[in-house]
Amino acid sequence: MASKLAVYKQDQLLRANGPIQNDAPMRLRMEAYVKDLQNRIVEGIEKVEGNKKFERTSWKRPDHGGEGMTCVIQDGQVMEKAGVAVSVVYSELSKEAAHQMRHDRGKSLPDRDHLPFFVTGISQVMHPKNPNAPTVHLNYRYFEVFDPDTGMPLLWWFGGGADLTPIYLFEEDCIHFHSIYKQACDLIDPDFYGQFKKNCDTYFCNTHRGETRGIGGVFFDDLDTKSPEDLFTLIRALGDRFLPSYVPILEKRHAMPYTEAMVEWQQIRRGRYVEFNLIWDRGTKFGLQTPCARVESILMTLPLTARWEYMYQVKPNSKEEELESVLKHPRDWIPLH
Repeated sequence: MASKLAVYKQDQLLRANGPIQNDAPMRLRMEAYVKDLQNRIVEGIEKVEGNKKFERTSWKRPDHGGEGMTCVIQDGQVMEKAGVAVSVVYSELSKEAAHQMRHDRGKSLPDRDHLPFFVTGISQVMHPKNPNAPTVHLNYRYFEVFDPDTGMPLLWWFGGGADLTPIYLFEEDCIHFHSIYKQACDLIDPDFYGQFKKNCDTYFCNTHRGETRGIGGVFFDDLDTKSPEDLFTLIRALGDRFLPSYVPILEKRHAMPYTEAMVEWQQIRRGRYVEFNLIWDRGTKFGLQTPCARVESILMTLPLTARWEYMYQVKPNSKEEELESVLKHPRDWIPLH
């Protein structure tokens, strides 16, 4: 029987043979890519940050299969808190998860418990100190369910995206961010950007408040509508565009003057960010339900500080109301075609 540990040990042998080649299983190619992307993002943000470096923490799951690296800056000159985490997990679907998956997108899965699965991905959130500089989020992952008898993939998909959460609205930043990601989507399918932008506005929404978390970006889940090669090309095109999409905005905004009142609004918006991550985000819920999950890595995306003020209302005709209006009525920042 091809248990999760049997597949893990088989993959360990392939890793030990040197750099992962193009004919390796997709799970190992995606793992190698997100680890490389993590290093590039860390280096790119450190150039803006100044003297403070990311603290790197590695972890392993030798008894279950898997490993990860979490890189975090707290109380930097530019970043209040920034984290970039990569995880590689071999585990098994619980009876409830397997049942749900068979009735959803996994209709061809065998009707049995303890189906082994693999998931690898990168998750990153940047919370700058300056209220003029936006928070940004990125997540890309690859998921695979194995045949418990042969170890071959029974089900696979890619998911992820990137989105921008400003505290104060600068329309040119929104246009720049969306334009970069449309370029990546158009490499594979000209319809992808419009679909993914709509997905993003729908998913990153605090439904209980009737507002989106930010001004969106691109988002997709359970994506298997094209070949694995095409979708892996898409993932790399999107991931490679993170630094060009965000660093120019960060460099323009992080040294702008701001007031204590602006910081208060930033803290309110941070609270809304926390609400989404803990109430609505499926990735957070999945991570916390995974056996032997590393909670610090999962909750790394939360800001260092936040504020909840009873019956908070923005002032009419203010910059704060300008942002709130966009969050309640998402815009199309660039033409879809």
